[in-house]
Amino acid sequence: MADAKVIPFDEDRPRRRPPRRVRVAAATEPEAVAPLPAPGAEAGTGLGGGSWDRRIAGGLAFLRRRVTGDYEVDDFGYDEELTDQVLMSLLRPLYDKYFRVEVKGVENIPKEGGALIVANHSGTLPLDGLMMQVAVHDHHPARRHLRLLAADLVFMLPVVNELARKAGHTLACAEDAQRLLEAGELVGVMPEGFKGIGKPFGDRYKLQRFGRGGFVSTALRAGTPIVPCSIVGAEEIYPMVGNAKTLARLLGIPYFPITPTFPWLGPLGAVPLPTKWTIQFGEPIPTDGYPPEAAEDPMLMFNLTDQVREQIQHTLYRLLVQRRSVFF
Repeated sequence: MADAKVIPFDEDRPRRRPPRRVRVAAATEPEAVAPLPAPGAEAGTGLGGGSWDRRIAGGLAFLRRRVTGDYEVDDFGYDEELTDQVLMSLLRPLYDKYFRVEVKGVENIPKEGGALIVANHSGTLPLDGLMMQVAVHDHHPARRHLRLLAADLVFMLPVVNELARKAGHTLACAEDAQRLLEAGELVGVMPEGFKGIGKPFGDRYKLQRFGRGGFVSTALRAGTPIVPCSIVGAEEIYPMVGNAKTLARLLGIPYFPITPTFPWLGPLGAVPLPTKWTIQFGEPIPTDGYPPEAAEDPMLMFNLTDQVREQIQHTLYRLLVQRRSVFF
């Protein structure tokens, strides 16, 4: 694969929309079928009970809609039904059983309307963004969906590209972020980008540069609050002790990680360590009190960016002091 220039969210770049997907409308009204139970719901009366009948009926109805095209996607390619029924179900065992994620401060996320969630980024592979997506969906009282902003590289990879679109991810550019925020969506961004996720293990939990504050400018234009988010546990899943830069350039990727198990153990070395995670959402920083021209004020953007970064960093330090062990 040729070298790909990865453009961070806050760098100057041509604004462009993702490929527009056709909304698939139902040709006929679907049959009335009970929906699948929500995660954590009671299993019901056991084998042969009504709960299992509803599960089977709901599953069959879901398959019928997928086969017949009787479902919808939005302009960004987001498939809410597939995300809820399949993708979240696949991520949930990793979230609940493997990383045993503990969520704090979810009440700081607005119950409705747009908000920009800004988090630290780490872990060599971007599992932290996916776990944050599950945390918002499963723990927020309104079961809101988080729309993540992803780097260009994500949308250049086969299969990953399609899955990312269907899960609600879109390009990390200001135009797409503003459209989502103004539509009342929760948007997640990790301003460290590859600088954060690809940093060496010795720099763990030390936030990298947040760029020029493009995410602050977008929140100011949309008038939506900024919610800082701190994630502890992701840094240790793949301890990156080296970077094969030559190989990374040949493959056209930002870095080629070397860990204590990868590439020495082959595919087995790609299994993440079962660390214990904590995700904490901080108090929101309002932006609706600023005038429209505030989005063009570089000093204001610098101050707000620094405020968000410092809040995330201090929370990381506090969580690290409180945790008993990396794995428990």
